[in-house]
Amino acid sequence: MAKIVLISCVSKKLSYKAKAKYFYISSLFKYNLKYAQKLSADKIFILSAKYGLLNLEQEIEPYNETLNDKSASAVKEWAGNVINKLKEEIDIDNDNVIFLAGEKYRKYLLPKIKNYEIPLEGLPIGKQLQSLKESTK
Repeated sequence: MAKIVLISCVSKKLSYKAKAKYFYISSLFKYNLKYAQKLSADKIFILSAKYGLLNLEQEIEPYNETLNDKSASAVKEWAGNVINKLKEEIDIDNDNVIFLAGEKYRKYLLPKIKNYEIPLEGLPIGKQLQSLKESTK
């Protein structure tokens, strides 16, 4: 069983094309990535509102899009695309998926994934950051 981490995108981004792992520049994203690496994850992906499932090395263009502005049907469609891509990358029935992503980003993904964890579930952003900082010391 592989350990897979999914990190949601954030609004603070570079204004130029870059690899996904460098593109998102908020403290929350950086600590989520550091935490994922500390977990010795087999694979780490980013859940992007625009691009869907991204690997860390993928180069992407700047964008300003969030799932928070999308209708439920648009988010469902996005989630369907993410699940299809995820199935190409992992064993969705057996791998353990760790979500470092908000409710909107995981809502329609969770029913399709058998084994998952949400370590920061229910914590406001400030508490998430505090917990991540402690965990990555």
